[in-house]
Amino acid sequence: MKAVLNWQGGMAFSGMTESGHMVLLDAGSESGGSNQGARPPEVLLHAAAVCTGMDIVYVLNKMRLVIDEFFIDIEGNRASEHPKRFTDIAITYHIKGALPEDKVVRAIMLSSETYCTVVHSLNASIEYKYVLNGAASKAVS
Repeated sequence: MKAVLNWQGGMAFSGMTESGHMVLLDAGSESGGSNQGARPPEVLLHAAAVCTGMDIVYVLNKMRLVIDEFFIDIEGNRASEHPKRFTDIAITYHIKGALPEDKVVRAIMLSSETYCTVVHSLNASIEYKYVLNGAASKAVS
């Protein structure tokens, strides 16, 4: 995978992904940017959520299960000192549908242990939880 990103002035960079999508990243004014785009750590956090979410959708679809609703909450804590990496991340999947709980857990486990490139590229402790049809959030381990 390759990318070329062009400096747009200030702290902004734009680029085209291999799949043909434009990306614009910038910093806030407190860091010399002008808020033209998302911050790199924000994109990384979103990528972790979506990567695992896509895996879960894929696995549940392969099991011939139908998801009625699905959204993801993700929260990351960063170190106070540079490089201010994510130290821990909590992901909660809110899923609704006629889905057996063991199948949902299996899908989450497959993503977290095997499939998701993004979370396996992070040096952070990651906690996975889910809310199935509104039932109390549970941790997956």
